[in-house]
Amino acid sequence: METQKKQLLARSRHLVFKPSSKWSKSQEERSGILFKEFPRIGEAYNLSMMFRNCYELSKTPEEAKEKFNKWYGKIDESEIREFDICANTVKIHEDTILNYFINRSTNAGAESFNAKIKGFRSLVRGVSDKKFFLFRIFKIYG
Repeated sequence: METQKKQLLARSRHLVFKPSSKWSKSQEERSGILFKEFPRIGEAYNLSMMFRNCYELSKTPEEAKEKFNKWYGKIDESEIREFDICANTVKIHEDTILNYFINRSTNAGAESFNAKIKGFRSLVRGVSDKKFFLFRIFKIYG
């Protein structure tokens, strides 16, 4: 019996990373068994999908804040204490997170460019002439 539970857990790991709407028929059946055998996994799955829906379904910062508040309430009702840490982190950075919903834009482009500059700097083993370094970056990435 114990090996069957291990197999169930091993075969179910991919289904908990995607929404139930994208499950195959066998994943639907497996999830029913998994959540019956391990109700806390089902509860954790529901909380994580609720958080995911905050991003996918919210169009404005106000709507997102409302969804986050409902998510906080569900976490308070939950007995899974690990989600408390997640909720506290989101609460601390909530203002910054809500800025995403204004234009749905991130600073990923700037972060990517910074990574390229760091990589180039390590490739040339440091910078001694700042003007020439900036000139080379402009020529390569400009």
